[in-house]
Amino acid sequence: MEPAPPTLTGARLILRPLDPRDTDAVYTAAQDPDIQRWTTIPSPYLREHARSFIELLAPEGWATGSMFTFGVFLPDDGPLTGVLSLTMRAPGTAEVGFWTAKEHRGHGYTVEATLTAARWAFTDLGIDRVEWRAEVGNEASRAVADKAGFTPEGVLRSAIANKGVRRDCRLAALLPSDLGLPSTTPYLPAPPPAAPPTTAAPDGLPRP
Repeated sequence: MEPAPPTLTGARLILRPLDPRDTDAVYTAAQDPDIQRWTTIPSPYLREHARSFIELLAPEGWATGSMFTFGVFLPDDGPLTGVLSLTMRAPGTAEVGFWTAKEHRGHGYTVEATLTAARWAFTDLGIDRVEWRAEVGNEASRAVADKAGFTPEGVLRSAIANKGVRRDCRLAALLPSDLGLPSTTPYLPAPPPAAPPTTAAPDGLPRP
């Protein structure tokens, strides 16, 4: 049985499930052209899109355990700073996705929200890997992943479909050990590659 949607508390933020009172804030923030360009939300973004997301899609994700969506807020009933979701991609693996309202960028809120949600996923959901993917060129999202401590793992060709176009994306991952937490399943990292053999040249000096 999936856990009831929790409220998470960060150093400066509150992460809680969205509800109908947040419809106007989500709709207004999603008018930003950058959010529509770099995420898979509909464009143009209509009020009914916000209503459907908050009242149908997000609750269904919680009910089925397939997607855990939080609104990110400043404390004491403060404004919405963004939205963050953890979507299950495989057993023990979730993908983080987020957007930040334009007026709240540059304060590190999304980095804090990402780490708060990741700690919850590692400790409460038994997740052992949180992936981040973003289209190549989305430098703002990449900066969040870098600051949150995700390890880059490469570029995946044609891995994101956004508004009828397939695009390359960057992949990075965060593990429980990156945050000083234990894994649910033992993890055995691959050994480092062996050094190439060396041979002695006629002058007696080693050569690769």
